[in-house]
Amino acid sequence: MLTLRSILQQICQFFRGMAIKVTKRMYRSSAVFMTGAAVITVVAFTSTGFGSGGRNALTAFAETPAPKDAAEEEHVEDEETVAKANVQITLTDAKIQAQQLAGNLLVKQVIEKQELEKDSLAQIKLINTQIAMENEAKRQAEEAAKKAEEEERKAAEEAARKAEEEKAAHATAVNQDDYQVLLKIVQAEAGVCDDKGKILVANVILNRVKSGKFPDTVRGVVYSPSQFSPVSNGSINTVKVTENTKACVDRALSGEDYSDGALYFMNRRGSRSGAVRWFDSRLTYLFQHGNHEFFK
Repeated sequence: MLTLRSILQQICQFFRGMAIKVTKRMYRSSAVFMTGAAVITVVAFTSTGFGSGGRNALTAFAETPAPKDAAEEEHVEDEETVAKANVQITLTDAKIQAQQLAGNLLVKQVIEKQELEKDSLAQIKLINTQIAMENEAKRQAEEAAKKAEEEERKAAEEAARKAEEEKAAHATAVNQDDYQVLLKIVQAEAGVCDDKGKILVANVILNRVKSGKFPDTVRGVVYSPSQFSPVSNGSINTVKVTENTKACVDRALSGEDYSDGALYFMNRRGSRSGAVRWFDSRLTYLFQHGNHEFFK
């Protein structure tokens, strides 16, 4: 049977073995618990008759050297310091990791911001390019419009110049006697016509003067036998020339011509049937204006 001393020593060694795994506070609690267990053991051995042997064992246990407990306590404190240092290192590592994570997030945000700014700059550049292209297209369109307008103006001026030259080329210079005869025949034949009708009658007279098939003067053309009814019936001598007729004759003399080279005209309703048949069978019909039909 084990002696009290050996039992107490085993219990003490058991708790000391556990002490290296517990904190200082837990170590002290274990010591209290161990002391209580020792007391209970002493009481138990005393009640069973171990006698003075039990008391001697308790005395031997109580006289266990204290310096060893202090060393173990220092060992526990060292382990606690190491544990605190480990915790501090762990916290430091966590802090470093947190800082690294924050830094990574910051770098990511900066990169995303730079990419966003880059996209924004690209969009702005694209918009500016489109605006520049639109402005260039607008400028080119304006230049084209101005150029077309200028060309149209020059073409109009050239056409007007050519028309004036053509009128000048067709202009007919007549003496005062021929001028008066021309005024009277136009008034007698087309006094009730519009401006174009009066100019057409003057054109036919002047075409005959230039043709070589008729006399080369207005008087000679107008007073040729059986050519104009106002001469035949004498009404040419009684007409009163209006200012409008004079203006139309002046326009014809300056070269305004709508006749297409016509040498004849007639009023079908006011002409003799024989004259109408002669016109239709011998001449080339050109056009009609008002009551007059023009032939060549």
